Amino acid sequence: MVYMSKNRSPWIHQLNRTRPVVQLKHDTEVDVAIVGGGIAGVSSAFFILRDTDKKVIILEASKVAHGATGHNAGQVTSYFERPFDELVQEFGLEKAAEGQRAIELSWELLDQIYTEAELTIPLSRFVGYDGFSTLEQICDHLKKNALRVKAHLPVQMLFISENFDLKNDISAEYKDLYTIVSHKKVLELLETENPDFIAVAEDQKGVINSALFTEEVVAYLLKTYPDRFNVFENTKIQKVVLKKDDAVLDAGQAEVKAKRVLLCTNGFENFEILNFDLAINTEFHHSINGVVARMSGYLENLNKPPMSISYYLKPTAGFDDMEDPYFYLTRRPFDYENNKHNLVCLGGPQHTIPDREEYIFDYEYPDEYQKETDDFLRRLYDVDPNKKIEYVFTWHGLMGYTPNRVRRIGYEPLNPVLLYNLGCNGVGILPSIYGGKRISELLARKELPESIFDPKDQRSI
Repeated sequence: MVYMSKNRSPWIHQLNRTRPVVQLKHDTEVDVAIVGGGIAGVSSAFFILRDTDKKVIILEASKVAHGATGHNAGQVTSYFERPFDELVQEFGLEKAAEGQRAIELSWELLDQIYTEAELTIPLSRFVGYDGFSTLEQICDHLKKNALRVKAHLPVQMLFISENFDLKNDISAEYKDLYTIVSHKKVLELLETENPDFIAVAEDQKGVINSALFTEEVVAYLLKTYPDRFNVFENTKIQKVVLKKDDAVLDAGQAEVKAKRVLLCTNGFENFEILNFDLAINTEFHHSINGVVARMSGYLENLNKPPMSISYYLKPTAGFDDMEDPYFYLTRRPFDYENNKHNLVCLGGPQHTIPDREEYIFDYEYPDEYQKETDDFLRRLYDVDPNKKIEYVFTWHGLMGYTPNRVRRIGYEPLNPVLLYNLGCNGVGILPSIYGGKRISELLARKELPESIFDPKDQRSI
């Protein structure tokens, strides 16, 4: 077994960037200063430039797409890492449904960016699967599906094995929300021979290199809006001072005066935000929890279609279990050293770090995590048991989790000069794009209904 210790991402590996790094070294004035050059910041810039006449800059502490955007799982999916029934309990059925619907419809926003920016980078979209191994997991899924029906959302079909001994214990109220199939069918969909799986749910999923996507969109924006858009990298913001009608950002060697400041970060930016003389980050930034996710990737023959599968083996493993998460697998075409392969990526091992603790980007990938991933692969996925697997890529990334695991999109309640499109919450690509569109609508002064994404006044929480 070969273990790689460096933080080596396949998405960064595919970047063939020729654009020079430009650092901000002179004072400037803009309408909107976006802090963060990942997919959230760039998607926000795309829609703001497209739908308004505002002048926009992106300020990135390192390089565009080299943070969480370049160190994620590369999976496109529309679920929240929080059960739908809990969202209903917190926000009510109507608001929760509108929030869920907004993310699911963001596939159309992704298509819009592809069309208008004339992107040619790979994007695979397909039906993906979640494998369940307990009655509890099945009933939780059916409960959420029943609420989706009530909310007029599409149902996520569930297939249950005819061999499942406890299938008669499922409440009769859910009888129209699942189909009994052969156990062989369940295992075929999950591409496993592990008999512990007794049900499978399907959902719309996809795979993309979000770093390559982000860099290509930046190139399009620079070409299309040369008079209204610019990007400054290696430009770390040290302080943001909010005033009544504008803000000043301290970038070390230069200052930026902006009518609006949009934070598109993972919540772990270590700079002060002052609202006149009141530091608002005391309440807000300390509410973001950091989760470091670890992923591995190896190459296999290009003989299977793109796919995304999540495996839930332990009774408690699920979206709301941070210390004992599920494992997931994605597969996609991947060019490596002038040859075409399938890249199989695996994720699961992760741990929470204390708020504002420094995340070490080059932290070595521990062998213990790699062994856990390898054990999962050999136990569940269709792989030759005698095959020596060489993990060409091992990487990790920092995700920012809001307290309720719902993205924050909109105005800071203490001062609308500041806006947010942040909170990866583990599933960030579609929510980032939707957040960018919603921010552009707010800046265009479009009347929008209250949303589950609206930032709350942290003083009252």
